[in-house]
Formats: sequence, structure tokens, C-alpha cells
Amino acid sequence: MKHPDLTHLSIRLPVEIHDKLQYVAQYEGRSMSKQILYLVNQCIRNFEREHGPIELPEEDHPI
Repeated sequence: MKHPDLTHLSIRLPVEIHDKLQYVAQYEGRSMSKQILYLVNQCIRNFEREHGPIELPEEDHPI
């Protein structure tokens, strides 16, 4: 099922970083995708805590 409010991100990782991140994700009880999303959200929270909320322009989304 496609979610209109989600987007796709593809990244290349060195094998060692991938394997270590997978280890951490399993330790935390998350999938790799959920672990990466957790880390991205943590980064955004830290940024906004230091610099204030990120204001995004409203976009018209065609139906």
C-alpha cells in the first residue's frame, strides 16, 4: 500500500557501518528502517532545540 505522506530515501553505506547499525537496531528491538527513522527524528529534535522550529512552506498536493 502506498502512503501519500511518505517518501523514499536510498543511501549507500560502507558495509561495516551497515552491519553495526543493524546490530544496534536489533539490540534496540527495531528494524533497520525504524532505527534510521528514529535517528533522523532525533537529529531534527536536536536541531530544532538549538535553532528553533523548522518552518516548512505549505505545498499544494494534487489529489
